[in-house]
Amino acid sequence: MQIIQKLIDRTNNSLNINSLLDNIVISSRIRLARNIEEIPFTSNSNKDDRKKIFNLAKDIFDSKDIIKDSVFIDLGDYTQIERLFLVERHLVSQEHSKGGENYGVVINDTETISIMINEEDHFRLQALHSGLQLFSSWKLIDEIDEKLSKEVNYAFSPLFGYLTACPTNLGTGMRASVMLHLPALILTKQINKIIASVSKMDVIVRGLYGEGSKVLGDIFQISNQGAFGFKEEDIVKKIEEIAKYIVECEKTAREYLLKESRQVIEDKIWRAYGILKHCRTISSAESLSLISFLRLGVDLKIMPKSDIDFNFLNRMMLLIQPGHLQNIEKRRLDIKNRDILRADLIRKMLN
Repeated sequence: MQIIQKLIDRTNNSLNINSLLDNIVISSRIRLARNIEEIPFTSNSNKDDRKKIFNLAKDIFDSKDIIKDSVFIDLGDYTQIERLFLVERHLVSQEHSKGGENYGVVINDTETISIMINEEDHFRLQALHSGLQLFSSWKLIDEIDEKLSKEVNYAFSPLFGYLTACPTNLGTGMRASVMLHLPALILTKQINKIIASVSKMDVIVRGLYGEGSKVLGDIFQISNQGAFGFKEEDIVKKIEEIAKYIVECEKTAREYLLKESRQVIEDKIWRAYGILKHCRTISSAESLSLISFLRLGVDLKIMPKSDIDFNFLNRMMLLIQPGHLQNIEKRRLDIKNRDILRADLIRKMLN
């Protein structure tokens, strides 16, 4: 579709490098769960309920100035690989991508805002920025939330706060999360200790695509575990402080590797570069792992930044994923052909 092609032609703005922390903190996200009163949650709703929510949402976002320069997407009109593409852009969740009729998403042209319709909750409002910008994301989505609340009656309880499909979202309905690149903590075998430490602070650590996903490319997502009994500002502040703590741990681990194992690290980085530059077939998991070493090499100034920078590597990370590859080719591909085309794309980008 035209929208997919437009997104392919540009790098996701949430992955653009703008600050000194962006080499470790890839992106920040604030998500709000909202439901309309007197209508069952999506998991308990019937076709008529979902249609009612879908049509209401479409009318609101088509006619009201809630999100500038946005498009309303009917997921029922999209193929499986087009939906996978949206998952890889972090614009819809894996679960939401499986929906069909009366499932939708609103996306603005910079991809900093997406609103899922009929996900686990009637509305999942999301703001996404590059680097450690949780407060900017919160401010942005709070404005959208305020506008939307004037158009619909949210399900709200004076005792429990916003009513949500999952009990852990009760209260503010907020999930604040950051995506972190932590190769040095893995190489120094400190990552499990760090995860255990922050898990005691009511924080969840997940993989690249959130709940139920694997850790790929040494990328971890951390977010608050619960929303009940906390103010939105306190949740944002807490996740930002934890992110900064993990960043400092990663920096220390990188300095240790440079001091104690420079030749070993240089070897891993340049081997990764050699494989990527000359491979003829490669899986997405292996390529993300190798790109992780290139990111580390750029940050440690082992690889000349003028040749390969973070924005270049972030774009590569997107384009080599299964949904992106198949949408670039405009056809479904089996694993073997995806691996061949992925290797071809990487070679072309590096050369």
